[in-house]
Amino acid sequence: MLSLIAEFTSPGAELFRLGPMSLRWYGLLIAIAVILGTFLAQKLAERRGLPGEVISDLAIWLIVGAIPCARLYYVAFAWHERYQGQPWTKVFAIWEGGIAIHGAILGGAIAAWLFARRRQISVWVLADVVMPSLILGQAIGRWGNFFNSEAFGTPTDLPWKLYIPPERRPSGLMQVEYFHPTFLYESLWNLVVLSVLITVFNRFPRARAGTLVMIYAISYSVGRFWIEGLRTDSLMVGNTLRVAQVVSLVAIALGVLGLAWLYGLRRSLPDTASQT
Repeated sequence: MLSLIAEFTSPGAELFRLGPMSLRWYGLLIAIAVILGTFLAQKLAERRGLPGEVISDLAIWLIVGAIPCARLYYVAFAWHERYQGQPWTKVFAIWEGGIAIHGAILGGAIAAWLFARRRQISVWVLADVVMPSLILGQAIGRWGNFFNSEAFGTPTDLPWKLYIPPERRPSGLMQVEYFHPTFLYESLWNLVVLSVLITVFNRFPRARAGTLVMIYAISYSVGRFWIEGLRTDSLMVGNTLRVAQVVSLVAIALGVLGLAWLYGLRRSLPDTASQT
């Protein structure tokens, strides 16, 4: 009975199909993440004196910037292994999975910077408001990996093991049925980060602009670095460097330097508008 406590088995990538049309869990979860994230950010924005419609407008910019960049980032690093020689339409098949959160953050950051400059709003104040929504969306989105039977870890016999169907198993591990549910580890870690960000947001309303961004960069990246080491499908540079681990180390360093700049030197970060 102990071995069945939390044995995860995906019911499949599709929620339902109607003729040639289908609704996939991955797309549904992204939509839910966007809706809940926008709602949360609007509530937090109001508490920082930002009009709620600012977040509604920003959400469109973030979607346009983040999702294509998340896909392009993934395809770029996985090109030789997964897309070279495939029909070119596979590059756009985002519903089949294959987006990278670091690409989404990069695209979203560019979009947010442009939006903040256009609206003459501090990009750091805006980003601090959005950070809890970002990590909430990541916590939700990771379950898309579960339904797609992807982004799993190394073999395991732990009680919370994840069953992977034969067609989704890595070469060399075709006889192994159960793997670490790294989607679950990261989803739970992201909820912990969410609670930290909300606590800081509520308890320190006069924190310097950019504080939540730096806390996010450090706390999320610490968990991602460890979890990435368990995965069997990491995007790689060469044969030894896992892209997500390298990016995580850079993010941790930048987060520490950012907090030192804000609170050690007591200086403001370069911004799109003057901070009051």
